[in-house]
Amino acid sequence: MNTNLNIKRGFLAVAIAMASCTTIVSQNDTIKYVGKTLSNIDYHHGQLSPAVGVHATQIMRASREHPEKADGLGWTYNHQPMLAYWNNTYYLHYLTDPSGEHIPPGQTLYMTSKDGVIWTKPKTIFPIYRIPDGTKKEGVEGVAKDLDAVMHQRMGFYVSSDNRLLSLGYYGIAMDKKDDPNDGKGIGRVVREIYKDGSFGPIYFIRYNKNWNEKNTSFPFYKKSKDKKFIKACDELLSKPLQMQQWVEEADRDDELIPLKKQFKAFSYYHLSNGNVIGLWKHALTSMSTDNGKTWKYEPLRAPGFVNSNAKIWGQKTSDNRYATVYNPSEYRWPLAISTSDDGMNYKDLLLVHGEISPMRYGGNYKSAGPQYVRGIQEGNGTPPDGKLWVSYSVNKEDIWVASVPVPVTSEVKENANDVFDNLADGQELKLWNTYDLAWASAKIEKKADGKKWLTLRDHDAFDYARVERVIPFAQKMEATFTVMPEQNDKGLLQIEFLNQQGLPAIRLVFDADGVLKAKNGARYGGITKYEAGKEYTITVKLDVTSRSYTVKVNDSKESFKIFYAPVDGISRIMFRTGEQRYTPNPDTEPDTPDYVDLPNTGVEIPEAVFNIKSLVTKKLN
Repeated sequence: MNTNLNIKRGFLAVAIAMASCTTIVSQNDTIKYVGKTLSNIDYHHGQLSPAVGVHATQIMRASREHPEKADGLGWTYNHQPMLAYWNNTYYLHYLTDPSGEHIPPGQTLYMTSKDGVIWTKPKTIFPIYRIPDGTKKEGVEGVAKDLDAVMHQRMGFYVSSDNRLLSLGYYGIAMDKKDDPNDGKGIGRVVREIYKDGSFGPIYFIRYNKNWNEKNTSFPFYKKSKDKKFIKACDELLSKPLQMQQWVEEADRDDELIPLKKQFKAFSYYHLSNGNVIGLWKHALTSMSTDNGKTWKYEPLRAPGFVNSNAKIWGQKTSDNRYATVYNPSEYRWPLAISTSDDGMNYKDLLLVHGEISPMRYGGNYKSAGPQYVRGIQEGNGTPPDGKLWVSYSVNKEDIWVASVPVPVTSEVKENANDVFDNLADGQELKLWNTYDLAWASAKIEKKADGKKWLTLRDHDAFDYARVERVIPFAQKMEATFTVMPEQNDKGLLQIEFLNQQGLPAIRLVFDADGVLKAKNGARYGGITKYEAGKEYTITVKLDVTSRSYTVKVNDSKESFKIFYAPVDGISRIMFRTGEQRYTPNPDTEPDTPDYVDLPNTGVEIPEAVFNIKSLVTKKLN
């Protein structure tokens, strides 16, 4: 009888919640997704149209075998990056463990960049912290012995009103690999200042968890600092409810500084034009505050229309006075997408930011596939001069990435490509190109021996590839001419694909490792011509969607007639990629398997293959 009563109460609670949600929506005080586009998880890109001009850059590629090319440590669990812009510099820190989530030791590493593309090598900002032997954790079995803390922070940086940059971290306790360090039973939150010359101030605790204080911790309390301006900056931070809301998971469950104490995770926020605050949490939960986060109008609920699982969602006002949310629009951690809004309340589109999943090279506890845990530059933490929206995230909880999204955010271009890279202004050559630029497979503008600029794809990564893509006006009958100069003809691969708006290819041409330029004819490939290293090849493709046919001409050769290997409604993009398309993981791939082991030969570097693209010119045909 009690069981039935509980079930009835449960149904009643759900009904009340749904009714409340309906009321709230009708009152227009919750954000909502009103667009029609949804992601298709059978594809890593979700079949989403890309936001034009996104540059995704892998800034730290984990390598246990080559730590000197990675973080200097060889640690392979890297996650939860945070981003700021201050002193004309991008700042990023992320937490790291040797191999798996919540398995100590843990520490926080830090990187900087002047342009968001070239980053410094990681160095430690919050070091390994030894938990005193004999420490017990309420409700968890075990006693600490030779145990180190793990990092877990939902906040990375704070810029004070007098322009001082604070960096923050949190030392949590995980007694075993299933224990949570963000259960309010850790040690406490630490802070240190970053100076303009790149050096750090001392580490202090800014907030202790229960049972911890200056007597049983290794760093002093921030009030002991001799720098009064540092203390003032910390006090200012502690006085701001929206900043404190980010601390809720790690803080004591009754911490008086936390306005909303319920354990909604990974808080981010932005201000509307009327001063109201939109709060966002995991699962696309949302609420609104009219008093800068001191109180919230309603219990956080799932934003109507939004699809988001147990990963972060980021929201912000953009430089064009519009708004954007960036998140994984599925129950998986792919793809990474952006949705935009004119008013910060009604989100109307869904565009691709990062649609690639590299193989997970290293096994580890709670490692999830895909680009995830996105975090941008929080209000007050700086404004990059380029006006772009910048986000940081991890891929597979292994590699650290940043992406820049041009503003205004759009999926369309009005003019055909006329990209002769040497003729374009320095720094603007890839303005309308989407790039997937890796540490071991780069996609960058390079000057060659003759002083001319080319788009160069380099690849010595055995597990991934470089990729670039140009969005063009939708066409059913068109011509594209591009010039490629391979630097070898005995290794490597360059695939050129003509794609529709959803990223589905109809034509694929391949500079193959056997020295032959080929075309995909259904399941097989047919040769077009042999190619030589160091020679330019100007390729002209004329296509007609209605007849599913195209012709290919290479330099001065005769045109050859081909058939699409897959039908499409039209062509909207042209893509160059130094590897085969990936199809795993997929929705049926088993997650977080405890027996997941490293892939074979994780440390191998393949001989570098280089392909140079001189130009791409497109036009519609009648």
